[in-house]
Amino acid sequence: MKSRLLLSTLLVALTSAVFFSSCSNEEKPDTSILGEMPYKVYTDSIKQFPDNFKYYLNRALLLSQSKMHALATADYKKAWELSQTDAVGIEYASNLILTNKLSEALELLKNCQAKFPENEEFTRRISELYAIMGKRKEALEQYDLIISKDSSNFMAYYEKGIILMRLKDTAAAIAALEQSYFLQPLAITGQALANIYSNQGNPRTLVICDDIIAHDSSSILVDAHFLKGTYLSDHKQCDAALKEFETCIKLDWTFIDAHLEKGLCYFDQKKYEQSLDAFRVAATVSNTNPDAYFWMGRVYEAQNQKEEAQLNYQRAIALDEDFNEAKERLKNLK
Repeated sequence: MKSRLLLSTLLVALTSAVFFSSCSNEEKPDTSILGEMPYKVYTDSIKQFPDNFKYYLNRALLLSQSKMHALATADYKKAWELSQTDAVGIEYASNLILTNKLSEALELLKNCQAKFPENEEFTRRISELYAIMGKRKEALEQYDLIISKDSSNFMAYYEKGIILMRLKDTAAAIAALEQSYFLQPLAITGQALANIYSNQGNPRTLVICDDIIAHDSSSILVDAHFLKGTYLSDHKQCDAALKEFETCIKLDWTFIDAHLEKGLCYFDQKKYEQSLDAFRVAATVSNTNPDAYFWMGRVYEAQNQKEEAQLNYQRAIALDEDFNEAKERLKNLK
C-alpha cells in the first residue's frame, strides 16, 4: 500500500463531535427553493404559525440534509430566537461552524454555556471550535474546566486527548487518554491509545489490544485484532499477525485492509501464491481499490511475470492517477 490507512471506524470516533465540512461561500442564498417541495410544507406552516419555532427548525434541518447550510442559517437563527432551548442552540451553532461563521458560533456557544451551565455539550463544542481556530490554550481550558468540577469524568479526559491529538501533542494526548482508560476502560478509548502506540512501535499496543479483546464478549471489535496484527506484522512476527488478520476477516469479510495486510505478510515471507490469493480477494471485496492491483503487480513482478505485473500497475493507476509508486514500477518494467 502507498501508506497504511488508519481504521475507518477509529477515524470516525476520533473526529466525532467536530464539524469539519465544506463551508458555503454563498452570500445571498436563493430563497425561491423554499416554495418548492419538500420545503413548501414547512414554508406554508410558517406563514400560518410564524411564532412556532418547530417549523423553522424542521425546515432548517431539511435544508441541512440537502447540504444547503447557508440557506438554513436564517431558519436556525429564528428557531433559536423563538425557542431559547439548548437543543436548538446546539443545532444553530453547528450550522454557523459549517458556514464558516466561527466568531458568531463562538459567541452563541458562550451564551449557551452561561444559559445552560448543566449541559456540558456547550463546553465541549467551545473547545472543539477553539481547536479549529488553532487556539490551543483556550481549547484545553474548556476540558480542564469540566475536569476541575469532576475529576472522575472519563469522557472529558477522552475528549481532551482527542483535542490534543488534533493539536499534535502526542505525549499529552496519551496522558489524557490513559487517564480516561484507567477511569473507564472503554473500547473506543483503548483503540485510540492502541493506534497511537502502534504508530510509535510501542509494545503497549499489544497490552491494550489484548485487554479490549478480553472484554469483547460479543466478538465484534474487529479493530483491536487489526491493530494487534499490524503491530505484529511491523515487528516481523508474521505468523502471529496472520492469525489476527484471519480473525478480522472472519468477523468482517468486507474488511479490505485485513485482506491487504494478510497479503503483505505472505509477500514478506516470499509466499507469493498465498499473497496473490489474498490480494485477489481484496480486489473482489472492492474492485476500485488501487492497492489490491498494485500489490498483485508486485507479486507478479517478483515472479518475473512482467506482462501481468504491467497490467495490474496500469489498473492501479487507472483507479488512482496520483499513484506515483505504481507509475515508477511500471516505467521500470518497460
